[in-house]
Order: sequence, then structure tokens, then C-alpha cells
Amino acid sequence: MEAKSERVPVQSLIGKMVVSKTGKKFGEVGDIVFETRSGEIIYLVLKNPTPYADTFQLERDEEGNYQIPFNAVMAIGDFVVVAEEDIV
Repeated sequence: MEAKSERVPVQSLIGKMVVSKTGKKFGEVGDIVFETRSGEIIYLVLKNPTPYADTFQLERDEEGNYQIPFNAVMAIGDFVVVAEEDIV
């Protein structure tokens, strides 16, 4: 797994499964919200959210899609691993 601080092409995140540290699935990365001036990623937008994602009070975008704060991302590899405690 790559450390979050290493550079990862943004397009490579699209379609990756988002999972918790314990392996529970949230859904796939469908889009990315970032600060246009700095390029800093703010949210990962979920597509195909799982019932597990429904159990969290996740923020939603204008279309009602769940957003996971990027500061909750712990690692990026075959999956995007997030810390559940940093989501809420």
C-alpha cells in the first residue's frame, strides 16, 4: 500500500473501493472534490454506496451522493482505506 503522503494520480482513485481499516466496504470512488487554487483534495464522492455507508451521517453533495472527507484517508493502494473515526 502506498502512504497517503506519496503522490498518486487523481484519476487512479476513480473506481477504487473505499474500505474501513477493518475491511468494511463503503462504496467506490465516483468523483473527487478539490480546492481549485491549491489542488488539495477535500472529499471523495462515493458511487454505489453500500448499506454500511448508510449507517454513517456522511455529508452529501448537491446530487445527494455521499462524500468522505479526504483527511479520513489512511492509505491508497488496491483500495482506499479510511479511518471510520475520522469520517464523522
